[in-house]
Order: sequence, then C-alpha cells, then structure tokens
Amino acid sequence: MGFSFKAILVKLAYAVPSPIPLSALALLTLRMLYSLPVFALIAWRESRDKPRLSLRQWGMVAVLGLFGYYGASLLDFIGLQYISAGLERLVLAVYPTLTLLLSAAFLGERLTSRKLAACAICYLGIGAAFVHDLNFAADNTAVWIGSGFVFASAVSYALYLVGTGPMLQQIGTQRFTALAMLVSTAVTIAHFLGTESLTGLQQPLQTHGLAIAMALFSTIIPVLALSAAIRRIGAPTSALIGSSGPLLTILFGWWLLAEPISLFQIGGMLLVAFGISLIGKR
Repeated sequence: MGFSFKAILVKLAYAVPSPIPLSALALLTLRMLYSLPVFALIAWRESRDKPRLSLRQWGMVAVLGLFGYYGASLLDFIGLQYISAGLERLVLAVYPTLTLLLSAAFLGERLTSRKLAACAICYLGIGAAFVHDLNFAADNTAVWIGSGFVFASAVSYALYLVGTGPMLQQIGTQRFTALAMLVSTAVTIAHFLGTESLTGLQQPLQTHGLAIAMALFSTIIPVLALSAAIRRIGAPTSALIGSSGPLLTILFGWWLLAEPISLFQIGGMLLVAFGISLIGKR
C-alpha cells in the first residue's frame, strides 16, 4: 500500500499551487532529505561491530544505489508529470518480468515457456492500460513520453534488483538497503545542487507535508516492511502480494485524483497481476 500510494502523493504535490514551479528533481530531493535521518540511523546501527566493507563492496553499493533509489525514482517522478497514477503503477509492476529477462541475459537464468508466457501476459496488460490512457488523455504524445520514462524507471529498478542478491548475502538486508539509500540521497542532492537553485525547494507547506508523507509512508515503512517480509515468507511470495499494488493505485487515483476507470484499465491490471503470479509460482 505504501509503494502504491507514492504515485498519488507525487501527483498531489504537482497539483499544489506554487509561485516556484516544482520540478521532479526538487520533489525527489525533498523525499530523500526527509528520509535521510532514518536510513542514516539504520546504517549506523547495522554497521556497528561488523566488518568494514571492501572497496569492491562499496563500489557495488554505489552502482546499485544509482540504479535503484536515484535513477529509478527520478525517471518515475518525471514520468508522473505526463501520465496517470494508475498507468504509472501498472508500467512499474512489470519489473519482475524485466528482472527475469535481465537475469537470463546476465546471470544465466533459464527461461521456461511458462515464464515467457507470463512476460507476454504482463505486457498485454500494460498495452490495455495504455489504450485506456490514450482514450482519456488530452495529449497522446504526453502518454507516450510519460510511459517511456516510467518504463525506463522499471528497467533501472530491475537492474538494481538483479545486483542486490549477492550484496544482501554479504552485508545483510537492512544494512545494504540503508547504505544504498544514503548513496542515492547523496547523488540526488548533488544532482539538484548542480542543476537547480535552492529556491526550487521553497515550496508551500502543503508540498513539504506531502514530501514528508512520501518519505515516511511510501519510502521508509514499505522499504523496511518489504525487507521483513522477504526474510519471513521469501521474495516470490512477497512479490505476489505486492502485485495487488496497481489495483490500489487505480482505486486511490479514482478517489483522490478523479482519474477515470475503464474496463481496459481493470483488464490490464488483472493481466499484469496474473502474469506476475505465473512468474512467482513454483
């Protein structure tokens, strides 16, 4: 629910009237700044009385942090400037299929006919949701652009996931996650300072409140909850439960953003959830 609600909070933040336009990078910077104290505390707690990371391990944390919570988040925030929250969540939901394909390409994972069929079903579902947005959008070009950015975000997150397995085993789940978040935060701040003015962060209190809610309910809590879930029930089952995310986002978008719902969108969501369930099924 926390991850699903992120798109709603982002769209609400973009809609807040402000004399200074809110950029995707400025909003991401606010989210990371408000998340920073918690992940810094976790990194310190998890690193006490434990061996220091090697130079190679730090390099992997840095690279994966760039792909995960910096690259994927920034591309996603940019995409949300163009498309609905419902389509965004459906496009992002295909990251398990991308993870599977990347694992096959780089780690020798065997692709079965069932897994390939699951990928095809997922992308058919995305196509159905895409048709929905094209039918309701005032500018079809914006739908193409936004979907492209969000799909690139899903690719970036899939690359992050493909590389996390060995790191989780070497340095621990919470320690790795916290360190990756700190790297992502540092890169985000550096990007912002290098390309935009600090006045871009001078947003209304409502925007800062939404950024705090995003940091707490759509970053800190779900990241830690997902790590706890994976430890207890495994990654495949966790991913299956998480496949309910698009439905929640569609419902929240209808309720809070007045986004229309159509049979194409519901059908697309069901196809994506079914495809993901096939991938995770033993």
